[in-house]
Amino acid sequence: MSVSFMLGLKSIIPVFQFFKEILVLCVLTLNILSLRQRPRFHLLDYLIFAFLGYTFIYAILPIGEHTFFERLLAFKSTSFYIVVYFTGRFFDARTIYINKYFNYVILLTIAAGAVLVVEVMMYQQLQLFTGFAEYCYYFFNIEPAGLFGLSTTFDSDSGLRRFASFFSNPLEHAAATLLALAVIAALFTRDNNRFKPTKMGLLALAATALSITFAISRAPLAAYFFMIYIYALITKKKYITNVVHLGVAAGAIYLFYLFTQFDANNKSGLIAVLMNTIDFSDPSSVGHIVQWVEGILAMAQSPMGLGLGTSGRVAGTLGENVGGENQFIIIGVQAGIIALFLYLAIYILFVKTGLKWLNQLKGKERKVCMAVLLIKIGFFIPMLTSEVESSSYLSYMNWLLSGLFVSIIMQQHSTPLQPAPND
Repeated sequence: MSVSFMLGLKSIIPVFQFFKEILVLCVLTLNILSLRQRPRFHLLDYLIFAFLGYTFIYAILPIGEHTFFERLLAFKSTSFYIVVYFTGRFFDARTIYINKYFNYVILLTIAAGAVLVVEVMMYQQLQLFTGFAEYCYYFFNIEPAGLFGLSTTFDSDSGLRRFASFFSNPLEHAAATLLALAVIAALFTRDNNRFKPTKMGLLALAATALSITFAISRAPLAAYFFMIYIYALITKKKYITNVVHLGVAAGAIYLFYLFTQFDANNKSGLIAVLMNTIDFSDPSSVGHIVQWVEGILAMAQSPMGLGLGTSGRVAGTLGENVGGENQFIIIGVQAGIIALFLYLAIYILFVKTGLKWLNQLKGKERKVCMAVLLIKIGFFIPMLTSEVESSSYLSYMNWLLSGLFVSIIMQQHSTPLQPAPND
C-alpha cells in the first residue's frame, strides 16, 4: 500500500485497507451456509462470543469522547479478529490441507529472510524506498521520526538500525518470526515427537534466526528462546532443555560480568541494547513502564473503561493515547476490566486446552494444536510491550488457526477425523 501511495494511487488504498475484512466476512458467510448440522460449541466459543458482544456494545453506545465512526474503527482493531476466529471455527477440519498452508508460511518466512539479507548488506531499511513514511503520515497522522526518517521503532538507543523486511515495522517482523517458528515446529514434528525438517524447513529456521536477530526487538527475542524451551518440554527433548539451562546459567554469569565492565558513557552495539534494557536506561524501556502505569491508573479510575479509541493504534492516530503499549492494558483501558478478564480467560483457556489435547491428537490435527499452543505462548511476552492484535497478519493467522483447532477438538468429541489425502 505504501508503494501504491508512492505511485500516486492513493484513491484505491482505502479499498485495499478494507478488502481483507470483506474477504473474511464472505468466507465466514460461505462457511455458515455450508454447515450441514448445528455445530456443538465449546466453552471457548461462548467466551469469545461474549467478548465480541461486550466490545460491540462499546462501539454502538456513545461511551467516551470519540465519534461513532472512530469507535467502529477502534472496534475493528479491538475485536474483528474474533470474526476471523469464527471463520476458522466453521471450517470442516477434514477438508483442510494444513501442510500446504503451513508451507506457505515457510515460503513467506524465507522470502522475508532474503529481503532482510539485502537490507543488512546495504545497511538500509526497505521502507526507505517504498514511500512508507509518507504513507503513514497521510493515512495515520504519524509523522516521520527517529534517526532514519521512518519511525522510532526502526532505530535503537545505541544507534543500530532495526530491520523490518517487508513487514510494517521491526516489531511486527519479529512477532511474525515467532509465528513462523511455531509453524515450523508443528509442521516437522512427527507424532512420536521426532523433529524431521526438510531442506526448506531448515532454510526457514535459519531465516527466523536472522530475522529475530536483526529486528533487535527485545520482547520477541526473549519469546523466541522461551518458545524453543517450551517446545523442548512438551516434546520431551531433554538435550534442548539441558542446553537451555546451561545457557541461562552462562548468560547470568556473563551479565554479571557485563555489569561490572559496562561503560555507560560509551554505549554502542548489541551489548548496549541489552544493558540499557536491564538497567532501564533505554528510553524505550522507560516508555513502556510509563505507559503501563498510565493505563493501570486509568483502569483504576474508570473500571468500566474510557471507551473505544482511547488506547492503542487508533488512539495513537487520533493523538489521544492512554497506556497504549500493552495488549492487555489497551483492552482494559478501552472496554474495562470485564473485557480484560474475558480476554485473559480466553487466552489462558487456549493454552490449557492445547496442552490437554496435544498428546491426544495425531497427524494434521496435532500440527494445528501444536502451532496454536506455541503461538499463544510465544505471543504472550510481546503482548506486554505492544499491540500484537493490530497486525492483520499476526492476528488473523493466530485466530484462524485457533478457530480451526477448536473445530478439530469438537469434531473429535463426535467422530474421529480421517486424514485428508496428501496431508
